[in-house]
Amino acid sequence: MRPRPLRLALLTTTLTALALAAITAGPVRAQARKAVRLVASVPSVTLAVGESTPLSVSALNADGDVLTEVVVTVVAPRGTLAWQNGTLSAIRVGDHEVIATLSRGADSRGSGLEPLTLRIPVTVTWPAIARLEIEPVDPGVALYTMTHRFYAARAFHADGSERPDPDLAWSIRDPDVATVDALGTVRGVRAGATELRVRAGGVEATLPVTVAALPRATLELSQRGTEGPTRTGEPIRTGDVLTFEAILRGDGGTFPDAPVAWSARRVRESFEHAGAPAGALIRDGKFVAEIPGTYQVLATVGPYTADRVFEVEERDVVEELEVTGHAINSGYRVTDLWVFEGLDGRDYAITGSKLADGHAYFYDVTDPANIVKYDSIQVNGRTVNDVKVSPDGRYGVISREGASDRRNGVVIVDLANPREPRIASIYDEGLTGGVHNVFATNDHLFALSAGDKYVILDVTDIYDPRYVSEYNHPDSRLHDVWVHDGIAYSSEWGTGIVVVDVGNGRWGGTIETPVLVTSYELPTGSTHAAFPYWSESAQKMYLFTGDEIMSRRGLAWAGYPRSMGSYSSRYDPETGTGGIPLTTTGYIQIIDFTDPEHPEMVARYEVPEYGTHNFWIEDDRLYQAYYEGGVRVVDVSGELMGNLYEQGREIAVFKSAHPAGYTPNATMVWGAQPHKGHVFFSDTNSGLWSVRLIPRERPVM
Repeated sequence: MRPRPLRLALLTTTLTALALAAITAGPVRAQARKAVRLVASVPSVTLAVGESTPLSVSALNADGDVLTEVVVTVVAPRGTLAWQNGTLSAIRVGDHEVIATLSRGADSRGSGLEPLTLRIPVTVTWPAIARLEIEPVDPGVALYTMTHRFYAARAFHADGSERPDPDLAWSIRDPDVATVDALGTVRGVRAGATELRVRAGGVEATLPVTVAALPRATLELSQRGTEGPTRTGEPIRTGDVLTFEAILRGDGGTFPDAPVAWSARRVRESFEHAGAPAGALIRDGKFVAEIPGTYQVLATVGPYTADRVFEVEERDVVEELEVTGHAINSGYRVTDLWVFEGLDGRDYAITGSKLADGHAYFYDVTDPANIVKYDSIQVNGRTVNDVKVSPDGRYGVISREGASDRRNGVVIVDLANPREPRIASIYDEGLTGGVHNVFATNDHLFALSAGDKYVILDVTDIYDPRYVSEYNHPDSRLHDVWVHDGIAYSSEWGTGIVVVDVGNGRWGGTIETPVLVTSYELPTGSTHAAFPYWSESAQKMYLFTGDEIMSRRGLAWAGYPRSMGSYSSRYDPETGTGGIPLTTTGYIQIIDFTDPEHPEMVARYEVPEYGTHNFWIEDDRLYQAYYEGGVRVVDVSGELMGNLYEQGREIAVFKSAHPAGYTPNATMVWGAQPHKGHVFFSDTNSGLWSVRLIPRERPVM
């Protein structure tokens, strides 16, 4: 491997910083040793969500004088409070604490002085409700006698933000026309007009309600797009989505606005599934089974009912998996990977790293049973979180975080000769806060900047990349971006998914002028990654989105106590700390994005006791890096609904681990990618792996 001169520059910068620190450290330490207590500008704080207030903490000596040269560290709990530049902001309701500390070094005899600590109680409340809105849960239907409609109310504060789970009190003006329960369910009693009311926080909203007389009629139930009880004569399997349609027919014709109540139950079960849960989900006429058995789907409109009974078989998609290759890491953590065919026709992989002095590693994976690490590139950064290669294999990209000069940016690698990768250029203009992820197309590179925005570069000439444009969603934190068909899908934690036209043109966007299409908030508030996928088998555009929650706090299995050692450190035999496996949570959420302006959450893939990370979808298969849950291959063919994990859609699971791993014998899969019949994945503890699924002797339906 060729020498990398960048390491010397890094060392020089570090020594300069240490020298400057030594000049100023003496007076600061002397003042800190005189401190006897910390005092806050206010003893306690009460704020409403969204409000801010000045908050400062001073160190005093024995005479009560403020020590001006010491630096007091102030920490607020992440996700609940924010403290920056002397201002405290409220994020989440509850009773919290801000903790201030001052390290005092050693006394005149060389003994360590205990640090000073001050805890400031903070109470965060909700702001007052300013208005309420009532809306039907089931738009497009009418209320008839002997039927139900469901209503919801949304509460808003004066600034337009929404109050989650407001305490609602429902009532109705004329109980002889309709009744309402505590959940907003309205039942028609007799034909007429009345008014629905809801109160919360001293505010009231009303909505006119009309009840129509239910006609004499019959209810017909059919399965849309099929003949008979099965889909085009094929068996129905767990995970298959069936669509039923109920039509009310009376003297006046059909009544398509009649509200239909749907239910499903397993009426007969096999011995191996005895005592299992109901095993099925039905929503708006769409049915999916999780457990094999005989099922009854029932449609009801007032006193009229219709049903269909059918058999559901096991999905039966499991395939055998064999390990074909493994290149173990030594002394560092592996991060993301990218596998590609080089311009020379051979196959290669690039991985990033943590705790490896800013290295990206290059492997020849042409023979997956003999993975060979053949080169590396060191960059100025503590972490190389992400690596990508353009679809045409012309260039690669290495992201940088923690650069010594804080100018992180991206390193673009010339892959004209993949066996001898070399740095073509470094671009850091506007990318000074850490580049956590990138996305590469043949001509453009999308690079994240400080988790705040993505910058788009023209990389037609990789030796001279040029700024094109950028997109920064307001009041949002960014983790990842993926581009498909001229649309950028960025994963932005609590904001969810932000969709931007960057050249598709349907919404007027170009690569030079990105245009916002929509944003879609997700339930966990931890949106980490997204993968858009056009499903030929379902004729739908699905957006697979994944959480990243680096904690299991509050769950029955909360993980190992941090007092046993940080997951990011190796095991220390002298102290008995470190080397503790990380525990995570979170899952994959699947959104029907066929119409980006009207997305709909339809399914999930949630495995208990593990948390998701990066993933890939190809040929109706999801290749999921599920951190401690290993690499998992999932059948995502056809229409998707419910929890895929419960439906027997898992094809294979492999939990990588190695006794010589960074954390020994601990699975921690970071990313996975299929390539030419193999699945390559990186385990942050144990390196780069390749596995192969063995084709079944019988076809998978």
